[in-house]
Amino acid sequence: MSSALTDVRRSTVAEAAVERPDRKKKPPTLRKARTFYLFVAPWVLGFVGLTVFPLGYAFWLSLTDSDGLSPRTHFVGFQNYIDIFHDPLTLSSLAKTGMFALVTVPLSILAGLLLAVMVNQPIRARGLFRALIYLPAVVPPVGAALTFRLIFDRDAGAANGILSTLGANPITWLVDPNARYVLYALVLWGCGGSMIISLAGLQDIPRELLEAAQVDGASYWQSFTRITVPLLSPVILFQVITGMIGSLQSFAPLLLSSGSLSGAGAVPQGNYLYMIHVFAQYFSASRFGYASAMLWLLFAVILLVTLLIIKVSARTVFYTVEPEGSK
Repeated sequence: MSSALTDVRRSTVAEAAVERPDRKKKPPTLRKARTFYLFVAPWVLGFVGLTVFPLGYAFWLSLTDSDGLSPRTHFVGFQNYIDIFHDPLTLSSLAKTGMFALVTVPLSILAGLLLAVMVNQPIRARGLFRALIYLPAVVPPVGAALTFRLIFDRDAGAANGILSTLGANPITWLVDPNARYVLYALVLWGCGGSMIISLAGLQDIPRELLEAAQVDGASYWQSFTRITVPLLSPVILFQVITGMIGSLQSFAPLLLSSGSLSGAGAVPQGNYLYMIHVFAQYFSASRFGYASAMLWLLFAVILLVTLLIIKVSARTVFYTVEPEGSK
C-alpha cells in the first residue's frame, strides 16, 4: 500500500515538473505582438520624430509671431492665416504656382507617354534609347538647374551661340518674360520618369486586345484612343496626382535663378512661385510664424486638389481589377 502511494506521489511530482515550463511560456499571440512591435518600432520612432513632431511644431509656430531667433514668442492665434489672404504677393505666388502646375503636369505626362510609345516599338537599340531618355530624370535638381543656366546664359550660353550662328540677336533667357519658358523646358527635360511609368503601363496591356482590334479593322489611332489610353488611365491618374503634388512644391525657379538654395530675390517675378515666397519669408524676412502658416495652407490646398482629382476621375478611370469598396 505504501509503495503504491509512493508511486502516485512520484508521478504527481513528475507531472508537475513537466507542466511548470509550459506555465512559464508566454502565449504565441503575445510573442508575435512583441516581435511585431520590435520590428515596427524604428519606423514609428522615425515617423513620430521626423514627421509628427515637425508638423505639430510647425502648426504651433503658425499660431505665433516667432522670428526663429528670439526665445520669446507671442501667441497670435489665426492672425497669420488671415494675413495670408490680405497679402497680394502671397496670393500672386499661389496663382503662379497653380498655373505652373496646370502647364507642366499635362505636358510632362503627354511627353512621357509619347516617348513610352516610341520606345515600346520593336526597334534596334531600344534599351539604349530608354536609358538615354530616362537619364535626365536621375540628374540631381541642382545639377540640372546649373546645366540650364549655362545653356541659356546670355553671354556664353549654347542657346545664344546657336542663335548668333543663325544671324539672330541674343536673347536674355533668364529674366522676364523668357524665364518661365526656360523653367518649362527644365521640367520637360526630366520627363524620363513619366516615360518609365507609362512604359510599364503599356507593357501591362494584353497584346491580345490590340491584335483583336487590328483584326476587326481598327486603325492604330483607334486602338490607341479606345484601348491603350483607357487601360492606361490608372497610370495617368497616378502621374497626375504625384505631378500636381510635386509641382505645387517646386523649388526649380530658385535653383535655376541662383544655382543654390539662396538668393530668393534673384528669382524673376514670372517664376516667383509659392515655395520661393515661403523660403523668402523664412530665411530673408525671418517670419517663421507666417511662413509656417503658408506651409499649412499649401498642405490644405494639396489635399483639396488631390481629393478633387480623385473625385473627378471616378468615372474616367478604368481598372482591370475593380477596386475594393467600389460596389
